[in-house]
Amino acid sequence: MTDTVAGHAGHMDAIYRTQRHFYDLTRKYYLLGRDALIADLAPPPGGTVLEIGCGTARNAITAARRWPDARFFGYDISEAMLETARTNLKRAGLEGRVHLARGDAMFDEGASLFGCDAFDRVFMSYTLSMIPDWQAAIRLAAKSVAAGGALHIVDFGQQEHLPGWFRAGLFAWLAKFDVTPRRALPVVLEQVAADEDMLLDFRAPYRGYAWAATLKRRTA
Repeated sequence: MTDTVAGHAGHMDAIYRTQRHFYDLTRKYYLLGRDALIADLAPPPGGTVLEIGCGTARNAITAARRWPDARFFGYDISEAMLETARTNLKRAGLEGRVHLARGDAMFDEGASLFGCDAFDRVFMSYTLSMIPDWQAAIRLAAKSVAAGGALHIVDFGQQEHLPGWFRAGLFAWLAKFDVTPRRALPVVLEQVAADEDMLLDFRAPYRGYAWAATLKRRTA
């Protein structure tokens, strides 16, 4: 682990060492669009699903219950969050179906962490707004998608159809937690889609509160 990666990992652990104990209880009120993303995954029977930035494993558990025929994998840079994730998986009885590892979305690929060449579905839920080099993270995630598979993303939008005071207040509050909504996300997604020969579907639900996107790889 490089000094840069170790520094970011330590920073994330410092943020979540306490928050992880009540993270899921509070985030359900403002991390909008997560369950819609999970519903859209629809992995093939026996397919593989990778979550980048799996946190407490809340999303992986929800997805594994919804899609019982798929195999699930997840990694996160924060060992503190992974500790909670392992506890949650054990409590849910899903230790054998959801496999976890520690990794950095800017540098690590699911293939190297889990020994899979590629994944049928890859998803990132409210992670890009906390990753320093989020563009690199998207590019790595896209490369992990198998032929005919898809990368699903949801994160904070620019609140473009909501009152200005709401946007200002939300962004100021998010900044306290080192969260930065990515204004350039649509442009970067278009570039990645072109470079990877993928089909992009971009949406702005909840009046732009969230931005959601799917990058689909063509069938070989």
